Amino acid sequence: MENKKRIVVFGIFDGVHDGHRDLFRQALRLAQGKQKEKVELVVIVGRDEIAEKLKGKKPKHAEDERVRLVQREPLVDSAILGDRELSTYRVLEQCNPDVVCFGYDQDELEVDLQYWLALRLAQAVRGSEKPSGSRRGKQDKNIQIYRAKPYREGTFHSSLIQRS
Repeated sequence: MENKKRIVVFGIFDGVHDGHRDLFRQALRLAQGKQKEKVELVVIVGRDEIAEKLKGKKPKHAEDERVRLVQREPLVDSAILGDRELSTYRVLEQCNPDVVCFGYDQDELEVDLQYWLALRLAQAVRGSEKPSGSRRGKQDKNIQIYRAKPYREGTFHSSLIQRS
């Protein structure tokens, strides 16, 4: 089986637009690095109830349709639904990514995930009774964090497109 670096991006993706496609391109480029490693892009699509909590309104497209729209994108290897609860990151544990890339406007999500990762690492260190030299497991994997740049700042944000 081919060993690929796995990168994850998060979003609501209520209609995929050029800004989202640019996020996918940037995420892949950042994960590949200078060595042009083989990379798998996994997109975690926010659930309807999470989208409503974060944005104060229901998405135009239902969550299953948003997953289908994202999955059709040629750069995306897989699209999956996110957690039903904020800040749990169970789906991230299941994907077991090497890299997470945040969109330029995902400050709060990045802070929340960094906090979750720090707690997880502290728990792994406290509970670690592995023999020295044992391989790192999912629980203490060092996930790289990247931030994408805006495609065209203020132009392709979903909320702006829906207003027009």
